[in-house]
Amino acid sequence: MEFQNLILNKEEGLLIITINRPEVRNALDRQTWQELKRAITQARTDPEVKVVIITGAGDKAFAAGADVKALKERSMIETLDGENQAILTELENLEKPVIAAINGYALGGGCELALACDIRIASENARLGQTELNLGFIPGAGGTQRLARLVGIGKAKELIFTGDIIDAATAERIGLVNRVVPLPELLPAAKAMAKKMMAKGPLALRMAKIVINGGISANLATGLLIEKLGQTVLFGTEDRMEGINAFLEKRDPQFQGR
Repeated sequence: MEFQNLILNKEEGLLIITINRPEVRNALDRQTWQELKRAITQARTDPEVKVVIITGAGDKAFAAGADVKALKERSMIETLDGENQAILTELENLEKPVIAAINGYALGGGCELALACDIRIASENARLGQTELNLGFIPGAGGTQRLARLVGIGKAKELIFTGDIIDAATAERIGLVNRVVPLPELLPAAKAMAKKMMAKGPLALRMAKIVINGGISANLATGLLIEKLGQTVLFGTEDRMEGINAFLEKRDPQFQGR
């Protein structure tokens, strides 16, 4: 099935997913959410894909929130289903690194989409915010939980309670984004980071994400146990021996993912 609202490009182990609705600032309507779910499945099942980048078309918006007209028609039962929340949980749990290249407004559901990614790189013109309270409801695709875990509960409450939109420099200062670059350098910066990740052992990269995600919501003792078990698994792989031998022999490793 073809994508109508997304553009998918694959190059050298990298899958670039572009939300392609610039005429509405890449707003996330139901079809776009469904296509995003399919794109996540494609990234997970394609062995050639090592890292994913998500961005928006144009230079105005990453994803400027939900389709507000559609929200007007949503019922309580549809909301209880939590479809969008489930899609972003699937993205968060994708066992491959995901980089958000935030090229403008990332508001409401767009901010939640960025939060579900592993790394966030923003252009200087980016603006981020959880603006749902302005419309009489709360972030419902993970924003109340992921934002607090990322920037701290006090700052998350401030941003959610006020609905304020912050600029890229402020987002970097509070830890909401990892890096800010000029707009023309955004995608090259995201690709450069992705290539750096792809040079690492693929099994170790996958395990690092599993361990970090699995341990972040657990107590320290449980997190350390998850880490120990993950390390134990990696010590039984050929890649671990290749990495050590390459270091001792002063050459680049040739990881095979086994």
